[in-house]
Amino acid sequence: MLKCILQPHDFKFFTMPSLQSRLLKYFVRKRVEKAKSQQWNLENKRRQIDDMAKRVKLPAGTYSETISANGIPCEWVKTLKSTDSHTLLFLHGGAYIRGSLHSHRGLAARLADASLGRALMVDYRLAPEFPFPTAVDDVISVYQWLVKRVPTKKITFVGDSAGGGLALAAILKLKEEKLPLPAAAVLMCPWVDLECSNESYVSQAAFDPIYTKEELLEAAHMYYQQAPARNPFVSPLYADLKGFPPMFIQLGTHDLRLGEGKLLAEKATAAGVKVELDVWDQMIHNWQNFGNQLPEAGKAIQKAGEFIRKRAGA
Repeated sequence: MLKCILQPHDFKFFTMPSLQSRLLKYFVRKRVEKAKSQQWNLENKRRQIDDMAKRVKLPAGTYSETISANGIPCEWVKTLKSTDSHTLLFLHGGAYIRGSLHSHRGLAARLADASLGRALMVDYRLAPEFPFPTAVDDVISVYQWLVKRVPTKKITFVGDSAGGGLALAAILKLKEEKLPLPAAAVLMCPWVDLECSNESYVSQAAFDPIYTKEELLEAAHMYYQQAPARNPFVSPLYADLKGFPPMFIQLGTHDLRLGEGKLLAEKATAAGVKVELDVWDQMIHNWQNFGNQLPEAGKAIQKAGEFIRKRAGA
């Protein structure tokens, strides 16, 4: 059964998005436009996402430790509220071609803080240097390392954007190989259709300040290369979702990926998966990453944290 969480800000009559969110959208658009007017190569794209992360403060007492999990670079992230009672296996976004431990440490730390757990961030290899299925294989390797140390019922897969799609692809791989699945999945603005076929890529184009459909298709081709775009391990929207763990799907209405996120919730529900769909009015793609700069980011992260705590029994 699909449980849809309606926020007060879903209704413009009751409340409008915060002033901070409107200013943020303006400055993000200007920053992206400036970057595109310069030399817009892959190296600069990767540097840009890390530079934007410097503007967001980490929660007080954030602690990180770099480790190797079956040869894959990872990082433990904890805060003053963290316990070892449950673990978030965190997969960062970045359209499979950028993003890093640095760019998403803030989001991982805030989710660990909100859920009273700890996060294990995975520095999976990026395309085009390492195309599909390398990222999926890296996540599976880390998960196999983790389950030797943590019960699966205490592990939640968490991913934003491409990380959300990657989380589902990894769960699909585990299901196919008949391996134990994590307790739940938290998907923030997930990218689950690399064909970018939903009508929201057109209807929301004027509102999304971060990506265009053309940019996403370019990144998608760098990632899947010779594989079919509708391969369910590439685009989990086309996967058989029967038997998947409960999902929490968080979407913003000013995001190109809005339509496919809703469709994912519908398909998962039809497959018998317990789904909580949390839609936020006029929020842009990955607004949760802006942490202390945006009231809606903090509230959204708290919602995700509540879901994780409930599923982990914390």
